Amino acid sequence: METMENIGEKFKEVFLLLSVAYDGNAGKAYLKLYDVANNTIRVWYDSSGHKPYLLTNLYPEEIADRYPQVISHPGFDHMEVVKKMDVLRDREIFLTKVVARDPLSIGGSRKSIREILPRTWEARIKYHLCYIYDNQLLPGMFYVIRNGMLERVRISIPLDVKRKVEGIYSEKETVKKAYDWLELFQAPIPFIRRIALDIEVYSPVPDRIPNPKEANYSIIAVAFAANDGFNEVVILKRKHEKEDYIASSSYNVRFFEDEREMLRYVFKVIESYPVVLTFNGDNFDMRYLLHRAKLLGIKDEEIPLHGGRDEVNLKRGVHIDLYRFFNNHAMQVYAFSNKYQETKTLDTISQALISEGKVHIDKPISELSYQELANYCYQDAYLTLKLTTYNNDLVMKLIILLMRISKLPMEDIIRHSISHWIKSLMYFEHRKRGYLIPNPEDIMSMKGKTYTKAIIKGKKYLGAIVIDPLPGVFFNVIVVDFASLYPSVIKRWNLSYETILCPHEECKSNKLFGLPYWVCKKKRGLIAEIVGFLRDFRVFIYKPLAKDPNINETLRKQYDVVQRALKVFINASYGVFGAETFPLYCPPVAESTTALGRYAIYSAIKKSEEEGLVALYGDTDSLFIWNPKKEDLSKVIEWARTNLGIDLDIDKRYRYVILSGLKKNYLGVTVEGKLDIKGLVGKKRNTPLFIKELFSDVSHKLSKVEDIGDIDKVLKEIVELVRESYYKLKNKHYSLDELAFRVALTKNLSEYNKTTPQHVKAAKQLKRFGKEIVVGDIISFVKTRGKEGVKAVQLARIDEVDETKYIEYIETTFRQILEALGVNFDELLGTFHIDKFM
Repeated sequence: METMENIGEKFKEVFLLLSVAYDGNAGKAYLKLYDVANNTIRVWYDSSGHKPYLLTNLYPEEIADRYPQVISHPGFDHMEVVKKMDVLRDREIFLTKVVARDPLSIGGSRKSIREILPRTWEARIKYHLCYIYDNQLLPGMFYVIRNGMLERVRISIPLDVKRKVEGIYSEKETVKKAYDWLELFQAPIPFIRRIALDIEVYSPVPDRIPNPKEANYSIIAVAFAANDGFNEVVILKRKHEKEDYIASSSYNVRFFEDEREMLRYVFKVIESYPVVLTFNGDNFDMRYLLHRAKLLGIKDEEIPLHGGRDEVNLKRGVHIDLYRFFNNHAMQVYAFSNKYQETKTLDTISQALISEGKVHIDKPISELSYQELANYCYQDAYLTLKLTTYNNDLVMKLIILLMRISKLPMEDIIRHSISHWIKSLMYFEHRKRGYLIPNPEDIMSMKGKTYTKAIIKGKKYLGAIVIDPLPGVFFNVIVVDFASLYPSVIKRWNLSYETILCPHEECKSNKLFGLPYWVCKKKRGLIAEIVGFLRDFRVFIYKPLAKDPNINETLRKQYDVVQRALKVFINASYGVFGAETFPLYCPPVAESTTALGRYAIYSAIKKSEEEGLVALYGDTDSLFIWNPKKEDLSKVIEWARTNLGIDLDIDKRYRYVILSGLKKNYLGVTVEGKLDIKGLVGKKRNTPLFIKELFSDVSHKLSKVEDIGDIDKVLKEIVELVRESYYKLKNKHYSLDELAFRVALTKNLSEYNKTTPQHVKAAKQLKRFGKEIVVGDIISFVKTRGKEGVKAVQLARIDEVDETKYIEYIETTFRQILEALGVNFDELLGTFHIDKFM
């Protein structure tokens, strides 16, 4: 792999493209370039004269005659005729490109050019992205500046990787395209100097989060933790209080008498770093700093922040809000393997990924001593930084790689979902090839119908297959996984919005299995090509390289980051193409993908049975095989590769699995003794603490089972645990805190009109007693006897708790497990009642 040393030797100044934005005052796009040698930001303004535009099917003369207000629009610049490929109809067309002086003149107001013309294309793409696509810029890649122009640094491909590519593809043109892609993955990722910050604000009301837009209360502490060794906490001194001595070997302390001067200092620190990290800074820390500074009269030119509707950006550097990054479902599932599933707080994510957590305090922020305040605030900044530095800078490297694949600036990667990432990649490729980006209604008018009927309410077509599991305990279970099933299907059958139901008469005989749709034989689909490349790179190149013991550890780690980034994209690719909100949504493509996926699964099950294997359970792209012979399993894997063009991998090896009989609902213990729990109630977010602890105890005992002979012994211990919990409930031995459900309030209380959920009932009770309730408050409540059936924990007594409702939770949680182990739960409850009576 190319190294930073190699690149540094070739060029005196090398820059990493981090961000692209638009400067309204200058009327130009500008780029934020990371100076690799000096670890600073350099701002570079466009020198090409690029301007925003839209496309229309009206000729320039028609626009002038019928829509003169376009020509007279204050933002109008000029018109020109351009040629595009209409891939839906597979023909070249001529369109008029209407160019404007600024983005808002194209769209964004009721008087924009987009609103004047009856039919337009590519008018809703944000200007900074349009600039990236037209100039074929690659965020996250290296550039040099020559003669006032940006020039991309080309990356060499190692010989061993080239050989792997040539082993996958035979056509020269395909190999060339693959090499272009591989530059993104082989380019090194430099050290990026960055600082994390956290603020604490005085609040007169305990447990009340101050409103960042009003910013009425003083900022009393700001903590910094940087990856260049700068660690500091600045504290606002309190009136009539002597300065405390603060002892810490981790950070320095700086006191300020005046909040204005403190914020000026904070802003200087922020401005000195190219990247600033926060956790929920868009909603709180950065937004509060911005509004508080304005409230205190600090001049705009002294404030390095500027706010948008949903974000706060840096004028010079880049702001990364890690809360939004880790809340991205695709990252949680595919990059971090669902290691954090609870409420996504800094504490829960840090505990899950780096085994460290927040400093826990037992009094309000405003009542903390200087020492307590500094420790608490610094730990938050330290955790925020460490989430990007742990495991050899894994998170930062993922962000850079995702930028390279998606063609998005760093801020966009952080703040948008994966559907936005994939849309950007697809738009980039359309512009690269001269394709017209179709409007959603164009696709739907030609290809909007589906053939199969959905089982799940709200879906438009039949989805993934889930085969009912056999209930019971099964030892030596192997889970085989179709390697990227849906991406493999998309590649194998050339599925793309323009290839399915293509306009060519000669392709109509190329029907898909079991469906009335045909697929193009003349051209490779855009989606099939791109998803196919990404799938092949992960399955055949980077996943094997990440495990290759002959490669040095540093390189293996880099390859592992690459395969993780690819995993995020390919596993989410089907999902977005099957979403109505996705602009390239094409129902027959989504329907065909699931139909062919079902065909692959059914075929594999049939082949497994022919080879004498027992399939216990099938879920989407996985098969649970009971006690297979190695040679029989190998035959099925080879058959799938040869006949389906899809690879089967051994995903997990379970010592044993408890199948409850319900879909997506099982408990397994791997051969390494690790618990794998799917869908069982004890793992769910809002489950009371006593259930979680009981479930944890039961799970721990189950993890100790080595063979069938251990089952009876462990079963007796589990029954005893459930019995003890049952009696503690009956005898009111659990505390209210252990029985409490905790649910966040997502709307104002006045917005709950049609239904009143239990946590809302409890919140209204608190409000009647004078407690102010706002969106985001965590409402703790217990189940009680009486009309409302719930009470806020603060208002409840232990004798009011309705233990029968909690016994139902014990039953819901453990009936599935115990009955799979052969215990009749109704009989078990009966013995508890008899024991109590005796």
